Amino acid sequence: MNLVAMMSMDGVAWRGFGYTILILHFVFVCHFLLLQPLVSASDAEAGNAAELFERASQSIKLKRYSDALDDLNAAIEADPFLSEAYIRRASILRQLCRYDESEKSYKKFLELKPGHLTADKELSQLHQAQNALDTALTLLDSGDYAKSLEYVDKVVLVFSPACSEAKLLRVKLLLAVKDYSSVISEAGYILKEDENNLEALLLRGRAYYYLADHDVATKHYQKGLRLDPEHSQLKKAYFGLKNLLKKTKNADDNASKGKLRVSVEDYRAALALDPDHLAHNVHLHLGLCKVLVKLGRGKDAITSCNEALDINGELLEALVQRGEAKLIVEDWEGAVEDLKSAAEKSPQDMSIREALMKAEKALKMSKRRDWYKILGVSKTASVSEIKRAYKKLALQWHPDKNVDNREEAEAKFRDIAAAYEVLGDDDKRSRYDRGEDIEDMGMGGGGGGNPFSGGGQQFSFHFDGGFPGGGFDGGFPGGGFQFHF
Repeated sequence: MNLVAMMSMDGVAWRGFGYTILILHFVFVCHFLLLQPLVSASDAEAGNAAELFERASQSIKLKRYSDALDDLNAAIEADPFLSEAYIRRASILRQLCRYDESEKSYKKFLELKPGHLTADKELSQLHQAQNALDTALTLLDSGDYAKSLEYVDKVVLVFSPACSEAKLLRVKLLLAVKDYSSVISEAGYILKEDENNLEALLLRGRAYYYLADHDVATKHYQKGLRLDPEHSQLKKAYFGLKNLLKKTKNADDNASKGKLRVSVEDYRAALALDPDHLAHNVHLHLGLCKVLVKLGRGKDAITSCNEALDINGELLEALVQRGEAKLIVEDWEGAVEDLKSAAEKSPQDMSIREALMKAEKALKMSKRRDWYKILGVSKTASVSEIKRAYKKLALQWHPDKNVDNREEAEAKFRDIAAAYEVLGDDDKRSRYDRGEDIEDMGMGGGGGGNPFSGGGQQFSFHFDGGFPGGGFDGGFPGGGFQFHF
C-alpha cells in the first residue's frame, strides 16, 4: 500500500516535471518566434541608416545636394539618434542658404552632442551669412551696389557657396556696376547647373545687350520666353531691343537717303529709349553729329560729337566730325586742334589731312584783316557794290569831317582805303579770297582806281602816308586833309 502510494506519487511528480519542461519549451519557442523579428528589424534599420548616410556622403562629394538631403532625411527617420546625419544635413542647408531649416538641424545635433565646437562654429557662420544676405539686399534697394557686392562676396558666398539666391544677387550687382563680362561668366555657371533658369537668362541677355551684342541678347530673351511666354521682364527686354533696332535702322536709312531732318528726329528718338546703353548710343550720337554737320548746324553737331567722345574718346570719326562742326561755327583753333589730333591717329588718311589743311587755312585767314567786314559788304559783293561802300565810308570817316575824333577817323580811313585797294582789284581780290599771303597789299597806290571820279566831279584826298586810287592828289602833307568837290 505504501509502496503503491509512493509509486503513484512519483508518477504525478514526473508528469508535473514533464509538463513544466513542455511549458518552458513552449514559452522559449514563442519568445524566439515573436521577439526575433523585432530584433532583426532594429538591426536592419540601424544598418539601413548607415547605408543611407554613406550614400549621402557620396552625393555631397558630387555636389548633388538634393539627393544628399533626401538620403539624410531617410537616415534620420530610420535612426533618430544618428547625430552625424543632423550636422551633415545642417551644413548642406546652410550652404544652400536655407537658414531656418539649417538652424533647426544644428540645434537638434547639439541636443544630442551638447557643446560640440564644430557645430557651434558653423551655427555662428550661419547667422553671419544670414545677416549679410539681408544687409546685401537692403544695400541693393538703396543703390549701394559696390557695398552690397562686398557683403555677398566676402560673407554670404563664403559660408553659403551653393546659395542660388546669393549667386543671382551677385549677378544682378555685377550688372548694376556695369561689369558685363563677369555677368556673362557668372550667369553662365548658373545656367550650367540649371539651363532653364529664367532670371539667369534675363541677366545674361542684358549683359550682351549692354555690350551691343544684340543677336546673342535676343537669343537669350527668346529662350526664356519659350519657357515662360508671359514673363514680364523678358518680354520688356525683348520688345525694347526690337524697338531700339527698328528706330536705329530708320535713322540710318533716312540719313543715307538724304532725309536729314527726318533722320535727326529718328536718332533722337532712338537715344531717348535707353540713355544707359552706351555701347550702342555712341554710334547714334555719331550718326546724329554727321547729319547735323551736313545741315550746317555746327553748335548742335559739336554737342552730339562730344557725347560720342565722352563714351569713347578714341572714336576717330567723331573727332573728325567735331573738327568739321567747329569750322562751321568758326572756331578755327578748335577745328585745327581736333583735326590735327585725328591726323596723328590716322596719318595715312588723306581725307583727314585735307580737312586739316582746310582748317589751318581758315585759321590763318581768320587772323588777317577782313577787308569785306571793313567795307561792310558780303564776300559775294559786286564791284559796283564795293565802290559804293567805299565812297560812303570814305566820306563818313574823312578826318576833316571828324575833327572831334580825328585819330579814330584817321585809323578807319586808312583801313577803308586799304580794303578798297585789295577788293577793288580783281587779281588781288581773287588771291585774297584764295587765302594767299598779300600782307604787302593795301596803302600802295593805283590799286582799284579812284571810285570818286566821273560825273564831272573830282574828289581829292590828302593824308599822311599815301592813299590808294590813281585820282588822289599828292600825299598827306603836314597841313592835313583837303576835301574838294
